[in-house]
Amino acid sequence: MGDGPSLATAERRAELRANLARVRERIEAASRAAGRSSAPQLIVVTKFHPASDVRALAELGVTEVGENRDQEASAKAGELADLELSWHFIGQLQTNKAKSVVRYADTVHSVDRPALASALAKAAASEPAREGRPPLACLIQVNLDQDAASGRGGALPGEIPGLADLIESSPALRLAGIMAVAPLGEDPARAFARLADCAAGLRNSHPHATMVSAGMSQDLEQAIAAGATHVRIGTDVLGPRPRVL
Repeated sequence: MGDGPSLATAERRAELRANLARVRERIEAASRAAGRSSAPQLIVVTKFHPASDVRALAELGVTEVGENRDQEASAKAGELADLELSWHFIGQLQTNKAKSVVRYADTVHSVDRPALASALAKAAASEPAREGRPPLACLIQVNLDQDAASGRGGALPGEIPGLADLIESSPALRLAGIMAVAPLGEDPARAFARLADCAAGLRNSHPHATMVSAGMSQDLEQAIAAGATHVRIGTDVLGPRPRVL
């Protein structure tokens, strides 16, 4: 190990700068096309990419970082503890990983069942690393697949109210909003329209739960048109994922 933090090469930093500029312009253009007065927040998903890339992105103004594997996220958050970053856990989460995730995550996007909400509440309430920090922001992940037996993660729309109430019942958690991934093979605009309906229903009973996490590299325009407040972009900023041996 070296004495200082690992750093991206000058070539890599230039690549990230150019990619990030293109993505930001797409977001701005999509926001204008949708008649929105403000653009959604960009979360850069850095899965499989090194901490040096995250450090370079932070130098370019990125403040929100997404990860979907606890072991990788925990290591990066530790290495980059000197940076002012907000960490978003966006992947499927097993209850036995809750204690680890609450140590570094500011927001968990993938709360999809009561057992996970309860595990996060217990872990967040007892974890010393969270002392003095705000409650853990939680998003309800919704399964937008018309085939309920598809096996994809997410609560069914009818399960949202009960899950929202459970999250709200814990002082260690904060119900922030809703999240979804557009189903494979379906027009994302139609899927995100259903998400918008779910988000509106959630706000009716929980007005402060305004966050809508939707849209990735291939469908950010449709998500923004449907009211996404946060978009999760990986490949179009960082390029193809490195090979994992």
